Amino acid sequence: MGYIRTAKNEFGPCLFCDKSHMGKDEDDLVVHRGENAYILMNLYPYNNGHLMVVPYDHEKNFDDLQPDTQVEMMNLMSQAMGVLRESLDADGFNFGANFGEVAGAGIKEHLHLHLVPRWIGDTNFMPVMGHTKVMVDGLKETRKQLAEAFAKNGK
Repeated sequence: MGYIRTAKNEFGPCLFCDKSHMGKDEDDLVVHRGENAYILMNLYPYNNGHLMVVPYDHEKNFDDLQPDTQVEMMNLMSQAMGVLRESLDADGFNFGANFGEVAGAGIKEHLHLHLVPRWIGDTNFMPVMGHTKVMVDGLKETRKQLAEAFAKNGK
């Protein structure tokens, strides 16, 4: 509800551009930085450990990115899956993107990829009956754990 109730221009010109340059990784929930893209936690996650891979370049279309950025984003996704398996014992993942408003992009001006960790039995009665998603850990605690895992991973 926080995202829904937030005025869309409250994030400034571009939320992802701001987070890419501010240098406040802990506050911005950034867990890892690459050369052309970075990984951050979703402030309004679908599941604990919901990550996004975001290019530094402000582009709305994946095919407008330089090939090295496209490749790095896919490599970061692969690395993130390994970190989530190791750190949060993820059993599987939902991996995707919404390019354009018509496709469901909440922030359509700056493309980003989503990675949502999943566990056997992670869907229960709460989302169905209570219209509530239970998060098993706080964002800051999970961010710290994942940032340490990416640093340990050595990439």
